[in-house]
Parts: sequence; structure tokens; C-alpha cells
Amino acid sequence: MEREISIRNGSLAPSFLFHERTQFPASAKSQKPWLKKAPEFPILEKLNWLIHLHYIRKDYEACKAVIREQLQETQGLCEYAIYVQALIFRLEGNIQESLELFQTCAVLSPQCADNLKQVARSLFSPENTELLTTLGLLYLQLGIYQKAFEHLGNALTYDPTNYKAILAAGSMMQTHGDFDVALTKYRVVACAVPESPPLWNNIGMCFFGKKKYVAAISCLKRANYLAPFDWKILYNLGLVHLTMQQYASAFHFLSAAISFQPRMGELYMLLAVALTNLEDTENARRAYAAAVRLDNVSAIDSVCHRCNPLVNLNYAVLLYNQGEKGGALAQYQQMEKKVNLLKDSSSLEFDSEMVEMAQKLGAALQVGEALVWTKPVKDPKSKHRTTSTSKAAGVQQPLGSNQALGQAMSSAAAFRKLPSGAGGTPLLTKPPSLPLEPESTEQACPPEASAQIREK
Repeated sequence: MEREISIRNGSLAPSFLFHERTQFPASAKSQKPWLKKAPEFPILEKLNWLIHLHYIRKDYEACKAVIREQLQETQGLCEYAIYVQALIFRLEGNIQESLELFQTCAVLSPQCADNLKQVARSLFSPENTELLTTLGLLYLQLGIYQKAFEHLGNALTYDPTNYKAILAAGSMMQTHGDFDVALTKYRVVACAVPESPPLWNNIGMCFFGKKKYVAAISCLKRANYLAPFDWKILYNLGLVHLTMQQYASAFHFLSAAISFQPRMGELYMLLAVALTNLEDTENARRAYAAAVRLDNVSAIDSVCHRCNPLVNLNYAVLLYNQGEKGGALAQYQQMEKKVNLLKDSSSLEFDSEMVEMAQKLGAALQVGEALVWTKPVKDPKSKHRTTSTSKAAGVQQPLGSNQALGQAMSSAAAFRKLPSGAGGTPLLTKPPSLPLEPESTEQACPPEASAQIREK
């Protein structure tokens, strides 16, 4: 309601209007006092600061006392208290109790990566040969050979019969060209796992590196019998048959490898070399075209280490032999782009025969003898070798797994006579060997050795 009030103080004062609010009585229920106080819920983190203080001061007994109090109040749900108690148990040597507490923390906070890391730490043992072998293989995959040697050596120290570590060590020796020492290691593995496909594959590539091609084929065929659907073994078999100038057999194994690995350009290049020597030029050109297409896809996908300039070089040689200088020049230029890409992305040294053949082809195409390679050839006598010489080398790079993996690398070359006095060398890349466990991703290394195939 509104009321007008006039305030007088010896004189007439102005009047003001104000609102007078009606007050309603409170309900009877609201006027009742609370009969009991609401229960106080415990704060899970209220003693965390004290736990942390005792822990950093290394006062572990007082820290454990506060942890017990905190866990009793929170009914064992304080994650931080459990975490610190697990740390203390691990420092005191109670690894099993520490592991159980860290697993409890992982259950309370499954999205916390730190809890899982601590579970893993409570599982790492200095005498666990399986872990040492796995670490060695991971270091091998990263190219950290010193660490790999250390971990594999420690694994063999605790268990001299660990065939996985022996196979990995043998693959490292095979990588550096110590084929005899690697074969000695493989003999030990053969006693433990005589039916291992990667073992016989690696043994076969050791014999290939020693230029014992019949023994290499025998071992590779045994590996193929044990793992008939593995494309890497078929790749190596095709390569060795190419080296022995058995082009029909090479075509058979390479075709089988392509059926299992249809997106690898190097396989089509090897197949093209076999078809060229079988005088099937039309299909050889188709195979080269497929190899170039797949290799360019790898380069577009930023897989720089997978792009292979040998594909374009071999295709250019074939086109030049067929009198198509324009197409040969286009492939030659693509080869130079890939070489520049590889030089910028790695410290790769190209094979001397690849450089020599590219120089000859460049001179025949009248694009100059100076190529994009700037590093000197290691072997100064390579210029005096004739095209009838042959060489073979097997290089092994591990892929990495919880088992020993290997990558036996090799290459071959087939010479064709170019017009105008220029020589042509279809150089072949090196295939990886079979891992003990199949992997979904592939890794390839730059070629470090090559073998020539003399044409009949």
C-alpha cells in the first residue's frame, strides 16, 4: 500500500511516497530448529600436503603413518596416498606390493598415463632376458647399435641359450658383413628352433653374401617350405635366381611375391628385369610402369626412405634400348629428383655401379656426365671393372619386435648393351628378410650393397 507522509521541521517539508511491504508470517515448518546436523563428508585430499612433505624429506615412517590415517578416513579411496605408499614400497624393495598398489591406482584413474608408467617400472627387471632382448631389438630398429649390443649382450650373459638374443646378435653381425660369425650364431639357434623360417631365410642370405648361391637357394627353399605365404622369402628367392641368371625361376618367385605384396614397387622392378632377360619387352615395360607408379606414391606420402631412384634408372635404360629417348630422359630426370630427395633426408652413399651407369646414361642422353651425386666413390677401382663382373652382398637390418627380427638386404644388376656405346644397368634393390612375427607396417633401408647379373 502507498502512504503519503509530510515531514515538518519548523517549515513545510516536501512530501515523499514510499511502498510499505506486507510481511507474511513464516511457515510453522520453517520455524522448527534442525534436530540434527548434516554429516560431514571426508575430504580425500586434506592430508596430501603432509604426505608430500614427509615424502620429499625422506621421512618414510612418518609418511606411512599419515598415509594409514588418510586411507582409514577415506576408506582406502585416496589415490595420492596409495601412489606415495607404492613409491615407498618400491624404494624399500617390496616390488610385488608396489606393483599391486600401482595397479590399484590405475583402476581408480584408468586415463592417467603416469599410473601405467609406474606399473611398467615395477615390472622392468635387470635380469629379465626377455625384456633385455626386446630392448635390444628396439634399439636396433632405431639404429642405436651401441645400446642394442649392450642389451643383447646382457641378455646372453644371463641366458647364453636365449635363441632370440642370439638370432638378433647374428643379424647385427650379418648387417656389418660378418657372415661367418653370423653363421656361427645361427648354428646355435638351429639347435633350439630348427623349424624357424626367419632363421633359414637369414642363413640363406648369409650364403648369398658369401656368393654361395646354391646353398643360399637350398636354405631359402627350406624357409619357403616352412612359411610358403611370406613374400620376403619369395623376394629373396627371386633375387638369388636372378643372380644365377635363372630368369624363369626368378619370374615364378617374384610373381608369387607380388601376389602377397602388390604395393611394393621394387618387386615389380625385379620382375621387369626378369622379363627383360626373357625377351618379353612389352610386359617388362608394364612392370616398370607399375614400379614407377608405386614408387612415386611412396614419395608423395613423405616416405622419403622408400623412394627408389633405381626404378627410374632401370626404366630409362629399357626405354633407351627401345629407342625412346624422350621417355628415357623423363625417367632420368625423375631419378635425379629422387636422388636429391634422398640426399636431403639422409646421409646415404649411393652404390658406385649406380653412379657409373647413371653417368653413362646421362652422357648417352646428352644431359652431361656430372650428376647430382657429390660424394666420392669409396672404391676407386670401380671405374676399371668391366660389365661382366658380378658381386653380391647381404646386409641385415632388424625390424624390431618382441622377438628377433632381421632384414637381409641384397641387390642384383643385369647389363644390357646400350646404343651409341653407352652401358645400361638395371640395378636391383635389396629385400627385407622374414621377421619372426609378421608386422603390419614395413620398413626399408637404403641399399648398401649390390650384385650384378650378367646377361647371356
